[in-house]
Amino acid sequence: MKAKILQALREAGDYVSGQQLSEQFCVSRTAVWKVIGQLREAGYEIDSVPNRGYRIKSAPDVLNEAELSSLRRTAWIGSRLECFEVIGSTNTTAMQMAEEGAPHGTLVVADRQDNGKGRRGRGWVLPAGVAIAMSIVLKPENLHPGNASMLTLVSALAVVRGLREQTGIEAQIKWPNDIVIGGKKVCGILTEMSTQIDYINHIVVGIGINVHNDRFPSELAERATSLFLVSGKHYGRAALTEAVCEAFEHYYAIFLRTEDLSALMEEYGSYLANIGRAVRVLDPKAEFEGVARGISERGELLVETETGLRKVDSGEVSVRGIYGYV
Repeated sequence: MKAKILQALREAGDYVSGQQLSEQFCVSRTAVWKVIGQLREAGYEIDSVPNRGYRIKSAPDVLNEAELSSLRRTAWIGSRLECFEVIGSTNTTAMQMAEEGAPHGTLVVADRQDNGKGRRGRGWVLPAGVAIAMSIVLKPENLHPGNASMLTLVSALAVVRGLREQTGIEAQIKWPNDIVIGGKKVCGILTEMSTQIDYINHIVVGIGINVHNDRFPSELAERATSLFLVSGKHYGRAALTEAVCEAFEHYYAIFLRTEDLSALMEEYGSYLANIGRAVRVLDPKAEFEGVARGISERGELLVETETGLRKVDSGEVSVRGIYGYV
């Protein structure tokens, strides 16, 4: 009921009478009044004027079921929503839920993440109240397992679009899936999956976004940033989460038509922070340098070297700028 009343207040944009709300949701006016009181206790600023009703003025920055559900406009992401105040890892929890039968589109969100996972087993800790930790469960029926890794790049597109729409900040992608602003990382993405030989059981896309952080440990300060540090503004995490989910649905549908990035290469390239810049490819077999020229239909980074154009797969490779992180 909280989510429904919140959504009604938001959609109205003006005052809504208690009578309208009680009729709309088939509850008593007393029940509406109680929900309004609960919302106020939770930090929502709601005006009430006799003979006019209620109007929402502001909302707290929370990641709970009522707030996220009231903002939801997605077709299938969030069909099942699981919110946690504290969690070890949204990806680990989402993988467990998927194994237990959680449906396609299940969204796991946490206010604090204590044992998150980054690429190559690195930790990804997100303090309470400052960041977004979210994971999306995917159960594609016909996607070939060999094409699933490209969803990491699809996710990067979704984050960039969601951030730009909500904040106006010109975020970019450091290939393959780090989101950067001003050359510093603001978001990490980790895609994990469970497969059989020729069939995907499920995929989990984990996304962590630094939103309100005002500082980072000294070992991270040179290459990490937050939306607050780059803009001086605070943004609602629930609205950002919804924007990213909407964008993901858009790009996911395009990707599934061809199971490659042929229809997304141009847009991805326009966001690529490395493009046209000298990069060092940290390949375990042999490091090399060149100039990034974009991506292939398979999501490989195209690097122009003295001996010709090389395609770099993200599996066991990292890419760095010659003079820094990007």
